[in-house]
Amino acid sequence: MKKGINFLDYLDVDLALSILTRLDNPADVVRASVVSQSWHHFVVANRLFKQLCLRMFPHISDLRFIRPNNESLSVDVETSNPMEWKILERDHKAYASLIQAFTKSKDNPKDCIACVIGASSTDRDPEESVVHTLFPIDRYMWGGSYWSSKGQTNPDVPETLIYKLISDVCVVTEIDIRPFAVYWEPGSPVYSAKSVRFRMGHLKSPRKNGIDFWHLPLQQPAEDKFIWSYTSPEFPMTQENHLQQFKLPEPVLCIGGCLQIELLGRAQREEIDGLFYIWAFKNLETCN
Repeated sequence: MKKGINFLDYLDVDLALSILTRLDNPADVVRASVVSQSWHHFVVANRLFKQLCLRMFPHISDLRFIRPNNESLSVDVETSNPMEWKILERDHKAYASLIQAFTKSKDNPKDCIACVIGASSTDRDPEESVVHTLFPIDRYMWGGSYWSSKGQTNPDVPETLIYKLISDVCVVTEIDIRPFAVYWEPGSPVYSAKSVRFRMGHLKSPRKNGIDFWHLPLQQPAEDKFIWSYTSPEFPMTQENHLQQFKLPEPVLCIGGCLQIELLGRAQREEIDGLFYIWAFKNLETCN
């Protein structure tokens, strides 16, 4: 650049910003930031990584702790004090790391549920605990491995399952659920939901807001303890005993590591008591 022409010196800030914000590849933003010291300052001061990250994951703009400020995207670095510049550098590295984690993990998906926080209801605990949805088998030596809701006369009563993910920052691409076939009943009926919806977010309090993770799962975990920053579309579920894949419309950046599965509607009535139940064998998170 010593012998070349720095076009940023010849353009006003708005025009230069209009050009560089059209970069949609994180690698190009990195390249722009290392052209020279002045380019690095421009990329950091104008939060190009933050803007790119919010375009890739628009729902995270609603999260309180990473909400974009209302100030102008253009910052005069020459007049910024050291503390302001430190904040800009920190945000630059944070959003760059988020994008890097996403792009690197595309080719290495993994299951990322860590534990169960709770279920809205359980028919018999611990025999039919929601903890069983984490196991890769559908039978123990002494019986089935599944979760069952309480029975309802109204088939429209929903159920919710809440899980803690393995990290407070996860990129979720799909959720897989296998309804349980009650093999000891005639015809092995499948007690699935009619449809399913997913929410992701975080606890309201950084101190877990009263939730003791050493004593889980909880029955009817309080909804007011969570903030759900993302809600998926509603997906139809088939009444079949196989792992059903629900691919999200776009990868979701879950900050806070809490997942809620909403099971909407009940498809099967039990002949013995005439009540509607939902039974699930396994819930898998495909995460990055």
